[in-house]
Amino acid sequence: MQKMPQDVGDLIRKKLEQIAIDPFGSHPNLTKLQNREGYRLQVGNWRLIYDLQKEKLVIMVLKVAPRGEVYR
Repeated sequence: MQKMPQDVGDLIRKKLEQIAIDPFGSHPNLTKLQNREGYRLQVGNWRLIYDLQKEKLVIMVLKVAPRGEVYR
């Protein structure tokens, strides 16, 4: 995340904090992935792929990349 614009990084952190408060609630631009575990969060042209550990609140971010690169 250090290579992305600071305002985008700040917005991603804010979105993750909102998800941490209610990880199983309804959040805009959030989709459960098909054909694999985890979720996708869309923030502008950036995508975050993450997974939740249900035993305790852990949001493990697996990848942060622009839209065209995140699924590679």
